[in-house]
Amino acid sequence: MGVLTEDWQNGGFGLYLHWPFCQSKCPYCDFNSHVASSVDQTRWQRAFLSEIERVGEETRGRVLNTVFFGGGTPSLMDPALVSAIIEKISGTWTLANDIEISLEANPTSIEAGRFRGYRDAGVNRVSMGAQALNDADLRRLGRLHSAAEAMEAFEIARKTFDRVSFDLIYARQHQTLDDWRTELDTALSLSLDHLSLYQLTIEQGTAFGDRFNRGRLDGIPDDDASADMYLATQEICDAAGLSAYEVSNHAKNGFESRHNLIYWRYGDYAGIGPGAHGRLTLSGQKTAIETHSYPQKWLETVESAGAGEMNRELVKKEDQALEYLMMSLRLAEGMDLDRFHALAGRRIKSFNINRLADLGMVAKIQDRLVATPNGRVLLNSVLNELLAE
Repeated sequence: MGVLTEDWQNGGFGLYLHWPFCQSKCPYCDFNSHVASSVDQTRWQRAFLSEIERVGEETRGRVLNTVFFGGGTPSLMDPALVSAIIEKISGTWTLANDIEISLEANPTSIEAGRFRGYRDAGVNRVSMGAQALNDADLRRLGRLHSAAEAMEAFEIARKTFDRVSFDLIYARQHQTLDDWRTELDTALSLSLDHLSLYQLTIEQGTAFGDRFNRGRLDGIPDDDASADMYLATQEICDAAGLSAYEVSNHAKNGFESRHNLIYWRYGDYAGIGPGAHGRLTLSGQKTAIETHSYPQKWLETVESAGAGEMNRELVKKEDQALEYLMMSLRLAEGMDLDRFHALAGRRIKSFNINRLADLGMVAKIQDRLVATPNGRVLLNSVLNELLAE
C-alpha cells in the first residue's frame, strides 16, 4: 500500500448498509429496527444505489475492504436487491482482492434458495442471530424460530457460504453456569469458525427495560454469576481453538470479522441506510456522519434532497485518540502507543500503564498496549485509569 498518509489507513475502509425491517421486535433489542407489513424494495433499491453513488464520489480512489448488511433483518431483503447493491458497489470502488461481504440473517427468514441467491450476488459471509439453543429461552427472547430451526439454518448456511458466524446471548433469565456451558459446547460441536457471544444487557426503552423497571423481569443472573459465565466462555472457547480476539467475539485464526476489525482498529467506514453512522476522513479531517433514523424519513430525504444524512461533525484529534483507545483495547492485539501519540499529541503516562500492569490488567509489548483478559472484563475502569492525570 506504500507509505501510510492518513490515520484511517491503519484500520482500512468498510461500508455498512442498514436494512431496518424485522418480522417482529425482540424485547431486548435497542437497535434501529421496525416491523413493516410490506416494503417497496424497488423504491429502497433506488435510494441505496443513489447513496452509494454519492458516498463513492466523496471517497473516490479508495480500496473497499468490507461490506456489511446489518439490521433489522437483512435476510428479508430480496436477493435481487442485494445483487443490485453489490453490483453498484463493485462499479463505485476498487474492491480488495479478499473483500469480505457479510449479511446478517435470522433463522426464521431462511431457505436454501434465498441463501444461494445471496451467495450468487457476492455475499461470502453470513452472521446468524441464533441467540439461544433452547426453545423456552428463545420464546422468552421473543425469537420466532426454534432451536431446531436455528441448527437447520446453520447447516444450510455452512453448505452455501465460505464463512458463517453464530450469535448467542448469555446471562439470560434463569440461566445457570452449567446451562451455559452445555449450550456453548453444543454450539462449538457445529464446527464453527466464528462466534459472537454477548451478555444480556437490559437497555432502557426496550420491552425488557420496561419490565425490569416494573420489577417484572425475574431470574436475571447477578453480576457474579454473569462474570462466571464470561470466564467460562473464555476457557471453553480457548480450548476449542476459538480465542477471544475481541471482548465478545471469538474466532479461529484467520476467521475474524474483518468488517468489525475496521471499527475496532479505528479505520474509516461509510454508513448508508436509516440510522447508520459513518466515520470518514474527508479532506484530511475525520468526520462523524449521522443519518435520519426513521426509515420513511430517510427514504424521503434521499429522494427529495439527494442525501439521507442528518448531521456532519468534525472529530477533534483528542477525541479521535480517545475513540481509538476505547475501540482498540477491546481487541486482544491491543493498541499502538505511537498511533495514540500521533493523534493525541501526548503520550499515555508510564505511571498509569505500570500501575495497571502491576494489577495484571494490561501488558506492554514493545510499542503496543494490550488489555489482559482480566482487564477486558473491567475495560471502562482500565480506560479511566489510563487517562488519569
